[in-house]
Amino acid sequence: MNTISKKKQFYPISECLRAYLRDYDRETKLPVLYEDLVHYTDAFPYYDKKGQDTLWETVMFDQQAQAELNKGLTQIYALLKTDGDMSVMEHLYVSRIDYCTFGNSNPFRVQIMNQLNDNYDYFYVKRADASRIYGLELEYILSPNRINYLAHGNTLIEEHIAGIPGDIFIKDFLNRPSTNKVRIAKEFVKFNERCFVRLLGDMRSYNYVIDITPDFEDEQYRVRPIDFDQQSYEGRKSMYLPQFFKDNNVIVELVLKLLKPETVKQYQNEERTLIFRRLRTARYRLKDLVDCMRHDTISTPEKIERLKQELARHHQCDDFLKCTHMGDLVRLNLKTILRKTKLQV
Repeated sequence: MNTISKKKQFYPISECLRAYLRDYDRETKLPVLYEDLVHYTDAFPYYDKKGQDTLWETVMFDQQAQAELNKGLTQIYALLKTDGDMSVMEHLYVSRIDYCTFGNSNPFRVQIMNQLNDNYDYFYVKRADASRIYGLELEYILSPNRINYLAHGNTLIEEHIAGIPGDIFIKDFLNRPSTNKVRIAKEFVKFNERCFVRLLGDMRSYNYVIDITPDFEDEQYRVRPIDFDQQSYEGRKSMYLPQFFKDNNVIVELVLKLLKPETVKQYQNEERTLIFRRLRTARYRLKDLVDCMRHDTISTPEKIERLKQELARHHQCDDFLKCTHMGDLVRLNLKTILRKTKLQV
């Protein structure tokens, strides 16, 4: 059983990473910072539609602060969605601000409402953490998903990733008559592969969502991570393989029951091939990111030492033993896995 570090350390954004964010238009001046939201005057629990406590709190501010925050947060939404064009945002307003009371990052969730049709969207205001930013960028570059986020100082703004949380999907959706369990098993194999290739950890069932897309005869699924705090942080190799978290046992059993070993291998190779093609398309951006990562501190020496030993055994490659930073391990893990893929492409 995997045991996650109880309290992950926050790592500041280095000068190299800050320059990277500027170069790739992720850094911009923000009208509201994380520190501006911590001074709320009241809070009460937020319950879901079934009356269950979500462990989020809806927070309230005094009247003057609320007015200033509403304006600034709407501007941030415009920056995130339309590069700051406020002309299309005049009918939007902040309808609710929630605060997360558990986990490492303690984010604020901002609900933006369209007053013309009562449709709404969310974004998150978090404390900037280098691990998380590296995770977001690697997801953007190497996965089939695109993510919008912005950084300024010690504040990180992230768009909402839509989907059904994995734990809720397993509980309420997996056994629906319309659910195609073979496709779920296939997507989990691919998700497992994506996480390990780029060393994204802690993919317990509530740290990813499942996006369901109706097809003309069936449903398609995609598993998307929503928590990137554990990008290249833990020391155990199994932390980067979602299959080893007990929360995912039900889906792992589906994979074992419905997919033959040669089919699992086929899906793994398919995903590696796609990652390799994305890497070739964005090779210079990835190099800039990993070069920063290789000189950055995003884990402890003890965890780096353990992980390089385990990866060396897994790949039967002593080059891992020469690595000194987590960025070195990410680079070599990508290179080692995708080198085999390149020979098959």
